[in-house]
Amino acid sequence: MDFGVVLQTDPPAWRTVALAKRAEEYGFSHVWTFDSHLLWMEPYVIHSQILAETRRITVGPFVTNPATRDWTVTASVFATLNEMYGNRTVCGIGRGDSAVRVLNGRPTTVKAMREATHVIRELASCRPVEVNGSTLQFPWATSSRLEVWIAAYGPLALKAAGEVGDGFILQLADLDIAAWMIATVRKAAADAGRDPESLTFCVAAPAYVTDGSTQARAHAIDQCRWFGGMVGNHVADIVAKYGTGGAVPQALTDYIAGRAGYDYNEHGRAGNTHASFVPDEIVERFCLIGTVEEQVAKLEALRGLGVDQFAVYLQHDAKEETLAAYGEHVIGRVNRPAAAKVES
Repeated sequence: MDFGVVLQTDPPAWRTVALAKRAEEYGFSHVWTFDSHLLWMEPYVIHSQILAETRRITVGPFVTNPATRDWTVTASVFATLNEMYGNRTVCGIGRGDSAVRVLNGRPTTVKAMREATHVIRELASCRPVEVNGSTLQFPWATSSRLEVWIAAYGPLALKAAGEVGDGFILQLADLDIAAWMIATVRKAAADAGRDPESLTFCVAAPAYVTDGSTQARAHAIDQCRWFGGMVGNHVADIVAKYGTGGAVPQALTDYIAGRAGYDYNEHGRAGNTHASFVPDEIVERFCLIGTVEEQVAKLEALRGLGVDQFAVYLQHDAKEETLAAYGEHVIGRVNRPAAAKVES
């Protein structure tokens, strides 16, 4: 299983770069960042510096969207980074949340997300593509290759992930919901004549390693409660469109009954004031809370569902501690190395 970290590009930018370098030292394969240009600093500028100061880490947005950036500009960014640093990027894309809602906009359609996925991937992979009636290609890109992973919750977006995505991003770690969504994406891929095994499945959620005490667990839950509020934005959209009649698992829709609104000025931040409706049980289900042993057990269960990468959201008060715990204790236990010598 690969491991990633998801960072916000808060100032100073060098702090984000330092965390990315630390993640590589601890054995993480991916560094992802939020892409919300009003709430945080421009991620792709920081991605360039991360790539310059690391050797093998892959970087990407978690996630970008088709609305706030021209698709050809997005493709140009990735192609440029790949030409400079040797194909160490991946594009996570969704319909849009904070980046568009802060501008009083709305998430794009699934159709637009599908089309953007195709245009961005083809251009950034040095292939010609039809855009607005013309065939376009980057004359300066010769070696760039890019995968586009689709973040999704709703039925149509899950279908799109299976049909046109190179990977699927699920932003929660509930085992039952993950099993259902991964199966849905796999079926969509198979129905479209694709090999479901060709897709990469990435689950992302906050992880908080505790010493096993009741007090530490309660603190960790409070530090990660914001995540249920963020997921609730997407769930609210699904409920508004489909109701609660089973378009997605009831376990995903029931908990937002007490949701009263959302303040994007506090988006993705521990201790925010709009996530009080999220019960402890949901935090435990959506996140990885507990001892090293509990973290490993849940990660192994996720791997058993077909998860290829777990990406750790580090939006809490134990960023370095979490990186260290994963690097020194968790990753090695999940990905046990081969024995140096096997007795016959």
